[in-house]
Amino acid sequence: MTAEKVPGWLKQVLMPELIEIKGELRTINTRIDSTNSRIDSTNERIDSLRNEIKSEIARLEERVDSLRAEMTVKFDSLEKRIPVIEKISVLEHKIADLERRLAAAET
Repeated sequence: MTAEKVPGWLKQVLMPELIEIKGELRTINTRIDSTNSRIDSTNERIDSLRNEIKSEIARLEERVDSLRAEMTVKFDSLEKRIPVIEKISVLEHKIADLERRLAAAET
């Protein structure tokens, strides 16, 4: 084959194939671009949800801290009342004992 015949042969046999491959590559690139766009959109939604979740977690942590502080105050208050309740119980027993003695003495 001479150099003059090769380009004609390329045009007739390979050029249609190359043009078809070029079209397929463009289609593939378009699909890749579309997929990348959808991935970017999905990533943005994920980031948005992540930020919402972080915000909600921070709000819940603040609420838990608030409740913890409130419970600490209530427990401290109860701890202060326990000795008083014990003293009242002792006094109630003494009063009941005195009432029994008085009732026995009156009969």
